[in-house]
Amino acid sequence: MGRFVLPCVSRTARTIASIGAAVIIGLSSTAPSQAQDEASSGERCLAANLDVSLGAQLPRTAARLRSGEPLKIVAIGSSSTVGLWVLRSAATYPQVMRRELSRLRSNATIEVINSGRVGDTIPNNIARFERDVFAHAPDLVIWQLGTNDVAWGGRPDQGLKRSVLEGVRALKAGSADVVLMDLQYAPQVLASASYSTMEGIIADVAKQERVGLFSRFALMRNSINAGVAQSALVTWDGLHNTADGYDCIGRALARAISTSAR
Repeated sequence: MGRFVLPCVSRTARTIASIGAAVIIGLSSTAPSQAQDEASSGERCLAANLDVSLGAQLPRTAARLRSGEPLKIVAIGSSSTVGLWVLRSAATYPQVMRRELSRLRSNATIEVINSGRVGDTIPNNIARFERDVFAHAPDLVIWQLGTNDVAWGGRPDQGLKRSVLEGVRALKAGSADVVLMDLQYAPQVLASASYSTMEGIIADVAKQERVGLFSRFALMRNSINAGVAQSALVTWDGLHNTADGYDCIGRALARAISTSAR
């Protein structure tokens, strides 16, 4: 019977193999810590924003949660609501919010409808209210707005402020609680000359109409100032959130809703 003989391996080949093995071992030893760092970005973002407040009560939401009746939430907005660049709908901020709110209010039945559409501006959102908001008869509406109105070079003016005001009043007329979500703290937004004007419009309307304001801008800025890497919250395009970013936003928003719906 013949014997299987290993081929001769040259010294050079053995050296390359040794180097390769060392690299693999090095990568495997660092991978867990890197994965741990990435996995903790959402948690560290959340830890930097424990006192997030909407600045308004949510009476209809509170009544639903107290009574045990189903709570229906519609999230309308642009690609940030769609969850652009995340691979699973479960990783979008509306679905993260639903899971966290269900955890916080374990007796509640919560339905979330994602009415986001990529590329939408404020006028685009409002034009869809009848079909994509009111048709669902929501108890709570989260309106994520303003990013595309400035990131594409737009200049917010009093006309746009009137549009936001009229949009909020239309949502309130449908008897739903309303929460506005402002811009993201991201390079493409910060590069705009008018992002602060848009931020001011959203804050002014929220205060005037006594609706909730969830400041995504402040949440992300707080996190980065606390040491969370910008790249952990913002994708390669300098605009949209990562999965960790959406996770932090969704969970922080759920906690703020739960607090305001007492």
